[in-house]
Amino acid sequence: MPKRYWWVIITYVLVQFSGVIFIPLLYAMLPINQIDAFVYWSLISFIAGVIIVLQLMKPDMKQGVNQRDAASTGNVILWSILGVFMAYFAQGIAGSIEVKLLGIGQDSENTQAIMDVTRMSPLFMIIPMFAAPILEEIIFRKIIFGRLYLRTNFFIAALLSALIFAVIHGEPEHILVYGSMGLVFAYLYVKTKRIIVPIIVHMAMNSLVVLIQYNIDPEELERQLEELQTIFMLH
Repeated sequence: MPKRYWWVIITYVLVQFSGVIFIPLLYAMLPINQIDAFVYWSLISFIAGVIIVLQLMKPDMKQGVNQRDAASTGNVILWSILGVFMAYFAQGIAGSIEVKLLGIGQDSENTQAIMDVTRMSPLFMIIPMFAAPILEEIIFRKIIFGRLYLRTNFFIAALLSALIFAVIHGEPEHILVYGSMGLVFAYLYVKTKRIIVPIIVHMAMNSLVVLIQYNIDPEELERQLEELQTIFMLH
C-alpha cells in the first residue's frame, strides 16, 4: 500500500480521537461551554483533516482524471443521481430485514447523537453533510475497499470495508444497513472509476437525513418512526 495511504489513515484516526485532548483544552482556555468546545474542535479537526487528506491524495486525483475508462462529467452526474436512489433502496431492504427478521430497532445512536449536537449548534451539520463523507469515502472506499478489491473479490471487499465502517461508528448491530450502503458505494466507485461519485451520494444521503430531522420536531419524528416500525412488523 502506498505510504501516503497510511498517512491518510493516520490523519483520519487523529481527526476522530484528537478531541480527547483538545476539547477539554478549548473548554478550559476559552469562555465557552462544553458543547461549544466539542463543536468548535470537531469543525477544526474535520476541516483540517479534509484539507490534509486531499493534499495527500493529489497523485490519485491526477491519475483519476487521466484514466481513460473513468466516467465523464455527464456520467458522474447521472450515476450520482441514480446512486442516491440505489442507496436508499438498498438501505430500505436491509432495514426491513433487521426489523422483521432480526428484531433490531431502526434507531441509530450515532445519528441521534449527531442530531442532538446539530440542534444545539446548527453549524455542526457541516461535518455530517460535507466533511465526513469526503473522509469516509476516501478511507473506506478508495483505500480499504480498493486495496481489498485487488486481493479478493467485489463482495468480500465491500462487506469487509462496510463492517469496519460500522464498527468505527459504534453500530455493528446495523451491519446489514451499513453493508448495503457499502455495496452501493463500492459499486458506484467500481462502475465509474471516480471516488467523487460515492462521495456525492454519501453527501446527499447525509444531507437529506440531517435537514429533514433538523426541521422536524423530535417527538413527531419519534412518533413517525414508531408508526413505520409497526408497519414493518405487520407486513
